[in-house]
Amino acid sequence: MKQRGLIALGMLAATIAAAPVARADYAVLRSGQRLHITGYESLGDRVKLSMPGGGVEIPAADLVSVEPEDTFQARPSLEPPSGPYGELIRAAAQKHGLDEKLITRLIASESNFNPKAVSRKQALGLMQLLPRTAAQYAVLNAFDPAQNIEGGVHYLKDLLEKYSGNLALALAAYNAGPDTVERYRGVPPFAETRNYVKRITSALAQTNPPAVQ
Repeated sequence: MKQRGLIALGMLAATIAAAPVARADYAVLRSGQRLHITGYESLGDRVKLSMPGGGVEIPAADLVSVEPEDTFQARPSLEPPSGPYGELIRAAAQKHGLDEKLITRLIASESNFNPKAVSRKQALGLMQLLPRTAAQYAVLNAFDPAQNIEGGVHYLKDLLEKYSGNLALALAAYNAGPDTVERYRGVPPFAETRNYVKRITSALAQTNPPAVQ
């Protein structure tokens, strides 16, 4: 058993060393956790995993496999109703009175339209709902696109109401949590959160230009 384990580990290390830089792959750990990674590198008995916003080194023995990009193929950021999950986005937007483009941009930033996405913080699905948020909004299956979008849009609507329509604060709270926004009395000084807010609001500004007076 030990010898087979060493052979399997050696084959995995060889695959990592020979493979090109990965894009939107998933690292499957021995603990059962799945990490969304943008690249990986073999460092002898350790493996360096690159992720959005940073990276981490883990023992090579803790890495079971890297699931290839074509297993979780990224979809282009198209506008509803023709884009990914466009009808579900439209239905949730109409129900909660939000802009379809806002929801589309948020999903693109959160999961790139991957309904099986799992973050290192265990946020789940298209709109990356934490388990407690999913439970709060009665999302029984966070990997079900309809339930995930409904719960995520409802949560975003409540954040917009909490911050009196301030989109930047609502997005910051969606990314970093309302408690963090309250603690810093505004968008927290985290590069990940600030880039997240800027990326979505800038994309919206391009698709919704101001009216000519």
